[in-house]
Amino acid sequence: MNTIETTDFDELYKNHMAQAERTKKEPEHWDKRAEKMAETCANPNDPYLIKFREMMDFTGAETLLDVGCGPGSISIHVADKFKQIIGIDYSTGMLTVAKRRAEQAGINHAQFITCSWEDSWDELPRCDIAVASRSTLVMDLKTALIKLNRQAKLRVYTTHTVSPTFVDQRIIRLLGREVPTLPTYIYAVNMLNQMGIHPRVDYIRSRNCQSNFNTLEQFIEGINFSVGPLSEDEIARLQKYYHQSIKNGVSLISPTRDWAMVSWDVVPESELLL
Repeated sequence: MNTIETTDFDELYKNHMAQAERTKKEPEHWDKRAEKMAETCANPNDPYLIKFREMMDFTGAETLLDVGCGPGSISIHVADKFKQIIGIDYSTGMLTVAKRRAEQAGINHAQFITCSWEDSWDELPRCDIAVASRSTLVMDLKTALIKLNRQAKLRVYTTHTVSPTFVDQRIIRLLGREVPTLPTYIYAVNMLNQMGIHPRVDYIRSRNCQSNFNTLEQFIEGINFSVGPLSEDEIARLQKYYHQSIKNGVSLISPTRDWAMVSWDVVPESELLL
């Protein structure tokens, strides 16, 4: 009889990612989006960043590792709480923007390094706190969680999707598509539990960074990015939907998105159930 205790969530997650046909995007993909993400996802007044900071316990912490740091959204937002910050990302475009933003903010104790989830972290120093903000939809989640726990001395903070799709349900229905679902935070919670780590789970309702479309072209491009190549018929449907929504003062897609904050106190690797 199968029970939650006998379920291999590592294998289940990988199967789910395979069914979703999720593949790792090349660094160049994120390089092109770096400037836009700095505008939409790194605003210091963003409720997501404010809530993320409120949920962190900085007690006894002097150093921070920010994994998948992007344009430095978290690193720069909490920089005043640390003596040293290390941000890593595999997109050099993101790191360039993060460095520039840090310099503009007068932050000289932050270092940004080209490094991915899959690379060896042996050369990285262990830090008091490790964070992975909106960067956890990786191909091998269990290994990622173990690496975060190993690299931190005190605490780890990660955020994961709550909804199984990044695409607004209205758009899915409009296109008549079957959009594969993606793994949510539930996998991380269960993997950690099976490893002997009992995480805390909180929720952040934030502004949808992908909801800001100034033109029809941006809207079409954004949907194309999310669901893949669009047919001429689908583009025509989206054009009609766009103009009707603008005319009626209705948001094109949901203006908010929910994230799950999964955090825990570091457990020595010798005590993990691997």
